[in-house]
Formats: sequence, structure tokens, C-alpha cells
Amino acid sequence: MKHSDFGHSLVHLPTPARLVKAVSVWMLLASAIGPLTAQQLFVNAASGVDTNPGTRERPLRSVTEAARRINGDATSRSSEVIVAPGLYVLSQTALFKNSKSYTATDRLVIRAEVLPDDPAWHPQQMPTVVTSVPLVADEAGEFGAGIQIEVNHATVQGLRFTGGLDFYYKSPKQIRRTYPISRGGKNLDDLLVKQCVFMGDEQAMPLHVGVIANGHGLVLEHDVFYNVRNAVVFWAAEGGTSHRNAMRNCLVYGASTSGIWTVETDGDDFDFRNNVIANSRIAWMRERGGTRRYKAVASVFTDNANMAAYGAGAAGSIILTDSTFLSLQEMQLAGRVDLVMDRSERNYLHIRKGSAGSEVKAGLFTQD
Repeated sequence: MKHSDFGHSLVHLPTPARLVKAVSVWMLLASAIGPLTAQQLFVNAASGVDTNPGTRERPLRSVTEAARRINGDATSRSSEVIVAPGLYVLSQTALFKNSKSYTATDRLVIRAEVLPDDPAWHPQQMPTVVTSVPLVADEAGEFGAGIQIEVNHATVQGLRFTGGLDFYYKSPKQIRRTYPISRGGKNLDDLLVKQCVFMGDEQAMPLHVGVIANGHGLVLEHDVFYNVRNAVVFWAAEGGTSHRNAMRNCLVYGASTSGIWTVETDGDDFDFRNNVIANSRIAWMRERGGTRRYKAVASVFTDNANMAAYGAGAAGSIILTDSTFLSLQEMQLAGRVDLVMDRSERNYLHIRKGSAGSEVKAGLFTQD
């Protein structure tokens, strides 16, 4: 084959001398830049010190310090924060915001040291995160963020979150609330919240929303929401439509407002399946005036006071609606959901075997 067969796009190979010189220059540049590595930080509330290097032997004490270290690192292609069992009171927001080019495989991961599918796991080994940060005023009252994810491609896995310590009521139309996991960027994508527990108490430690996120690709898998006000808010996105969101194998029990709240989530690519929403005030909330239609598959909605409603902001009024916007497929809409309430049991806060919803496999465990 002649060179002319390739047209003018042919690149002539360098002579051996030029090749050696080119390789030498490339090696010098690579050594100067340094290899991209996986950053790993260990956090232990009992034995850690925030001036430590963050190794397993010498861990950090706080998730907030881990966030600061990750945000200041420019050499890693992925970041992992491994959190030991213990109590973590966030006095400052753990803000993850940096210029790293995370990918679907090279991610930011914040996870428990021992995960629920480990045979040795027990509920008391879950790291417990309490958000007690300074609150910021807004039109709905005051709010604070616990773990705030402002990057693409992030995972939060295996942590327990409680309600806030602030007095919830501020005025007739204003409240104080904290958000354990949040994301504000309307153009961000891919946030996985997996095998986490969100627990509130309406009077002592109300948890307004377990997970609230703008942007795209918010995925909840195998999470448990117990006595929260709202389990999750799939919020807004640039352009007015949020894509690639999902809620799968999650258990919502006793939500005093809603089991799920959708705002600008696209109904055509929203995957809602194998969830249980029970003993809650409203199963599905939409932002007031919303017209999007959704599909719920192979899930259980039972013992809820209302199937659907419109909401209007954090402290806004609620208007009950019909549920004709919901296409219900292979659904169970009756039966009593009984939970295991013995804290010594491995399946604490899970659906008791034989109870309504037990066949859905909602809850922390991904394996039988």
C-alpha cells in the first residue's frame, strides 16, 4: 500500500534518534507531574487526631478534616474516606468541593469501615453522624448541611444519620432544619447513597430531609429512613429537568411528611422499584403545580394517611391531590408492615419476615 492511499493524514514515523529524545522528554514530564494515585484517609472518632496523616494506624478524628485534605489534594484520581464505628458530631459542614476529575469508577467514596453485607456486621458498628453546624438564615427559617457533596461521581455508604439538635420551630412559617446529605450544584451528576440509615424523632431530634440534592443521577439504594419528616427530595437541575435518578430497595417508615418528594425529576427515566413506604403521612409529594408523571414498580405503599400531595418549600403548606400521575405496577397497597425493634438483632429496623413488604427486600442488605 502506498503512502498516497492514506491521503494527507499520514504521520511520518520519527527517526530512532528523534524517538529516543521524545521518550526522554515524556519521562521527564511524567516524573515532574507525578502519577495520579488513589487517596485513602481513615477516620476514627475515638483514637483519631486531625493532625495525623490519616492512615489506618494514625487516623484523623473528623470527617470535616478528611474533606479539607481531599479538597486540597491535586494528585489523586480517586478519594476514599473510611469511617470507623463511633459517634461523629459535625460542628462544621463536611464540604467536598474540588477540581478533581472523578469518573464513574474513580470516585469520591465516604463509607463505613464495616458494611452491612459483611457477615460480622452489626447495627452498633455503623458510624453515627450528628449534624450540629451553625445554621444559615433563609426564607424558610434556618438550615445547616452535614455532609455536602459538590463534585460529580460520589458515594456515601454504610453510615447512620440522626436528626438535628436545634429547636425545630422558629415562627409559624419558618423552621430550623439540618440536611445530613445534600448537594447544591444543579449541573452535578452521579451521587449514590447506599446502605445508610436516617433516624429522627419528631420532638427530640427532628430530621427534616435525609437526602436532598440538585442536579442529576441521585441514586438511593438499600437505605432505611425511620421517623424522618421527608426521606428524600429529588430537587432541581439546570434547564428545569433532572435525569437519571433512582430509588431502589429502600424502606421508609413513619415519615411525618413524605416518603419521597420529586421536584424537577424526569418521570421517563426515573427508576422507582422495590421500595416500601409505610405508616407515613404522604407517600409521594410533588412540588406545587407539578405535572410530571411517574411509575412505581414492585413496591409497597401501605398504612399511609395519604397517597399524594403537593408541597411548597421547606415550611410551605401541603395540598392533598389524587394519585393519577402515578402508574402503579406490581404494587401492594394493603397490609401491615412490622419492623424488628430489638437493637440486639442484626436486622434491627428491618421488615420482619412474613410481614407485608418482606418479599420486596427493602433495607440495608443486598444479599440474602
